[in-house]
Amino acid sequence: MAQNTSGSASATTIEIHDVAPIPASDRHGKAWHLFTVWSSPNLEFATVFVGALGVMFFGLDLPQAVLAVFVGNALAAITHGLFSTFGPEAGLPQMVLGRSAFGKWGNLIPAGLSTLVAGIGWFAVNSVSGALALSALTNIPVAGALGIVVLAQILIAFVGHNLIQVWERYTSYGLAVVWIIVTFMILFGGHKAGFHATSFNIGGFTLAAGAAYGYTAGWTPFASDYTRYLPANTNKRSLGLAAGLGNFFSTTVLMSVGAVAFATIGIVDNPTKGFTDLLGNGYIAALTLLAIAIGSISANVLNVYSGAMSFLAMGFKLGFKTRRAIMVLLAGIIGGLVAYDAAVLDPKGLGHSLEGFLLVVSYWVAPWVAIILVDKLLRKGQNLGEVALSIKENLAGPIAFVVATVTSIYFFSNQYPTYVAKGAVSGIFADNFYMADGVKIITGGDATALVGFVIAAVLYWVLSKALGTTKK
Repeated sequence: MAQNTSGSASATTIEIHDVAPIPASDRHGKAWHLFTVWSSPNLEFATVFVGALGVMFFGLDLPQAVLAVFVGNALAAITHGLFSTFGPEAGLPQMVLGRSAFGKWGNLIPAGLSTLVAGIGWFAVNSVSGALALSALTNIPVAGALGIVVLAQILIAFVGHNLIQVWERYTSYGLAVVWIIVTFMILFGGHKAGFHATSFNIGGFTLAAGAAYGYTAGWTPFASDYTRYLPANTNKRSLGLAAGLGNFFSTTVLMSVGAVAFATIGIVDNPTKGFTDLLGNGYIAALTLLAIAIGSISANVLNVYSGAMSFLAMGFKLGFKTRRAIMVLLAGIIGGLVAYDAAVLDPKGLGHSLEGFLLVVSYWVAPWVAIILVDKLLRKGQNLGEVALSIKENLAGPIAFVVATVTSIYFFSNQYPTYVAKGAVSGIFADNFYMADGVKIITGGDATALVGFVIAAVLYWVLSKALGTTKK
């Protein structure tokens, strides 16, 4: 296919391609754009707070927490970069490409999960952080700030792919400047950790790494959604590196900042305001609150856009050209209502809610990633786009997915409590860990994502060979 870098690139025209293959005449963009696409949505407060979970709830000290997010993010970024390279050749969204491994009906499982997790779950999480920031900046009631943030997110995603690309690219520049300043002030501001561990906490480490993996890998089910408009001959190595590194650097830096900051702050009613107050400079704090609000919008335009794409990838025929845009509107409204419940009705439960949500994301994403990866290896030389559009059923995918997910959750989630003597846990988070017969239980470990990945990969390989579902 001939190189085409112009195409139909109007940012203000409502996208109508939805899940159909992108024609050559509409291909445009460059590989490096994916660095900004996957940096901008992570330059927001939810990323910071994920890093804080290790020191706040998982019993890790600062070095352990930073190492955990590094490991989790690195594992997620590798497959994210790889899956991003599938888009230009096929011109299809990630969840449509998943039909090659799951079949048409089996693909309802991951596509349905992606719709709920991205279009509603993540949309709610990021809307909350943006609303809290905007409320702290302007003194607007949280409910009003939430309405403003949700409306902006829906409008951008409603228009579609080209406006999203432009938004992510240009906001990433300003957000990067603000977060570089904030990172310097937090890391070199003389803040002291409020928690000290006496030994390496493997249980808490797996939880923190799993939460980081769940956050960063949560983008992977729609990696090719933002590369399918690229020219088919886009350099895969450059594309994979841009997408993977954009995801890795932004998440790892901000999560590390979060660990440092909340080891000092502790638990507060408005974590966003508590974080900016730590900066000690009113102008920088105000700028950071604005960046957090903008960053949450950057994250959620991707979430609600791809959540709608995942819904359409399930095969529903709605009968109108703007069906993608209408689904964005509906998902945004539902996600906004969920965010209202979290931000306005139960703000103190945000930390534990985010912890549980992230682990659930990693539970299903890891087996899904494994199956798509093995399917790609087994179909070497095949055109995934053609396979995805022509395949009827592939029982190997849904069977491997269900077995791996259920088995890993049942046997390996939160199964390894770490016991330490009374007094070994000290600092501002000591009360977060409960007592049992004079012994503090730091936290249980969680190997669910890792075990789920391995079981799914092996089982899909065996079943696909036995059933012959990946033969040409």
